[in-house]
Amino acid sequence: MKLTENALTVLRKRYFMKNDQGEVIENWEQLVDRVATNISSGDKKKKARYAKLLDSGYFLPNSPTLMNAGNDLQQLSACFVLPVEDSMESIFDAIKNAALIHKSGGGTGFSFSKLREANARVRTTNGVSSGPLSFLKVFNSATEAVKQGGTRRGANMAVLNVNHPQIMEFITCKEDTSELTNFNISVGITEEFMNSVYSDSDYELISPHTNEVTDKLNAREVFNLIVEMAHKNGEPGIVFIDRINEHNPTPHVGEIESTNPCGEQPLLPNEACNLGSINLANLYEKTFDWDTLKEVVYDSVEFLDDVINQSQFPLPEIDEMVKSNRKIGLGVMGWADLLYKMKISYNSDEAVSLAEEMMEFIDYHAKVKSMQLASAGSFPNFEGSVYQTGNLKRESKHLDWEKLNVEIAKNGIRNATVTTIAPTGTISMISNTSSGIEPQFSLVYVKNVMDGEKLLYINPHFEQAVKEAGIFSQELMEKVSDLGSVAHMEEIPQAIKELFVTSHDISPEWHIRMQAAFQKYVDNAVSKTINFNRDASKEAIQIAYELSYELGCKGVTVYRDGSRENQVLNVGNKLEEKETEDIVNVMPRKRPDITTGITQKIETGCGHLYVTVNSDSEGPCEVFTQMGKVGGCASAQLEAIARLTSLSLRSNIKLESIIKQIRGIRCPSPMWHKGKVITSCADGLAKSLETFLNISSDSLHDIEKINSDVSTVTHHSGSKQSGTCPDCGSAIEHSEGCLKCNSCGWSKC
Repeated sequence: MKLTENALTVLRKRYFMKNDQGEVIENWEQLVDRVATNISSGDKKKKARYAKLLDSGYFLPNSPTLMNAGNDLQQLSACFVLPVEDSMESIFDAIKNAALIHKSGGGTGFSFSKLREANARVRTTNGVSSGPLSFLKVFNSATEAVKQGGTRRGANMAVLNVNHPQIMEFITCKEDTSELTNFNISVGITEEFMNSVYSDSDYELISPHTNEVTDKLNAREVFNLIVEMAHKNGEPGIVFIDRINEHNPTPHVGEIESTNPCGEQPLLPNEACNLGSINLANLYEKTFDWDTLKEVVYDSVEFLDDVINQSQFPLPEIDEMVKSNRKIGLGVMGWADLLYKMKISYNSDEAVSLAEEMMEFIDYHAKVKSMQLASAGSFPNFEGSVYQTGNLKRESKHLDWEKLNVEIAKNGIRNATVTTIAPTGTISMISNTSSGIEPQFSLVYVKNVMDGEKLLYINPHFEQAVKEAGIFSQELMEKVSDLGSVAHMEEIPQAIKELFVTSHDISPEWHIRMQAAFQKYVDNAVSKTINFNRDASKEAIQIAYELSYELGCKGVTVYRDGSRENQVLNVGNKLEEKETEDIVNVMPRKRPDITTGITQKIETGCGHLYVTVNSDSEGPCEVFTQMGKVGGCASAQLEAIARLTSLSLRSNIKLESIIKQIRGIRCPSPMWHKGKVITSCADGLAKSLETFLNISSDSLHDIEKINSDVSTVTHHSGSKQSGTCPDCGSAIEHSEGCLKCNSCGWSKC
């Protein structure tokens, strides 16, 4: 496989093996050999086939398999769900087990729906319950303390059913985005609840401890609160839990209660699943190669099934459940790039129709291969499953599902599930293609490199199109980067604008229609973010939720651009332009003779940095900096930054906007300061300004109160997400339920 420099950066940082000194001791060919050797378990013919598959550019497994196959850890699955029963022992067992999973490189999902509500009686202690929300905070703190496999923080999903007595508190529990930063949250939506929403009627809240009705709520009001919170900051998401269980392949084994952190993998308690994705874009050259796709599906299914055999799970209960159901999740990546190559607009009936056909083909042939593998034995829970009873629910479009149903019931099948559409953040970067089934977020990215230099990464299909049109230039690409889209650029031909749509060019309806098209032929679920423009109304999000339910989705995640105070990725400069569009010939106000302020000490890689922020009657008006005993260039540059900051403040530029511009700038000498990394002197100044911003105005003359405020700000802001990558300083985006950096591969779900 031809690797880009970006792909090699990701591989060196996160996938290639390292020695005890942290030095890379592996290259791509050696990684392929390591993984193929391990998963084939020494079978030479199979090893050769797997090595060819991995190096073909057509398929890659999930990150834990690439990272851990053939090393001491040997934990190869990405997705886990753990049970949380209504006892102190079960709760803290789940915390301990989650820590083991995070340490081994996996993400965990939990349902807190069985925990009795707050203030419910606990007979064993004659006390009262703390409730699920208090324990959710304990889980979050435990996750914060565990570094996941040395590569990324642990990620969690918390699900609470809509009929739980504390559902209203759960819906609003992430209104403050500095809380529960290691959790995605979703409400488990039932069919009964949705029927009550449509009839604008009440529904019952039921205590999980006593099964008694504790209250009734108006379903439409609860639904509106979910919409309001999602409009505000993107959470909670919703999972249609009854619909998920309607498609549960082993209902005789148990009920599905939760999903993995990104929502695409519903699992039974103590179950795990390993995933892999096919790069569809690489299968198109003038025409789409359906024959090669079938071969890739067959090899990929066998590879993923063998991953189960080679996996060492962190708990015996998980090992038993996984090997009883043998779930795998084969999905796709490169969908947006495939549409670019085929000259099909993402937001079109043609694209939606192709999505159905493509996923039906993959799902059908994945099951054919899994049936063939059943010659070595079906998954142990086959008896009583939907396959054994011939109840696999598939609508026949292009292929004979009825015949396959009969054959599987007769011959068995190796895997309880075979298909999943997962986030493919880093493996799609290795493959140099678009993530999952998401549209491209932007056609041109700015990549930060050493010494502050910025390079443009241009989507290769877009670059080819503008070159063929004879309009390519560096200036044009920089403009596309600033705007984030070509939709309103007069310089771009209409045909190119219609084809090269990005996330925010596409209406939510088309996002949902695409998700629903893939979901029709996916066993598990689909990871997808429904992007909304900044000015989207609550009603638009409500309609999107209802449409996702009506079209058969198993869950939905929405994100309104700019809705979080820690905006993940602002495309272009429209926000700044809007704030200043009415300001003409800005003249900074005069500095008064006397100002008041505070001085803070910040540790940087260059030494002690002292930052003084002074205010006049209208607010902060000037900044002074002093860098210990250091002189020369560092002090000169800091003085320049301080002077420009002061000028900006007296010109009514918001302090938040200044912070945003200088926060995250990196230098070769980062330094830890009060639990946070200071990436440069400029970043230290930004953090100092941020602290000043959060100090209450009535305490500016009270030193003890200031120090108290600073301590509080430091404590609460330490885990906030930034709009820039903490590793490389490039912009990060919100996609597939995760934060991800397209420059270095950093991700957080």
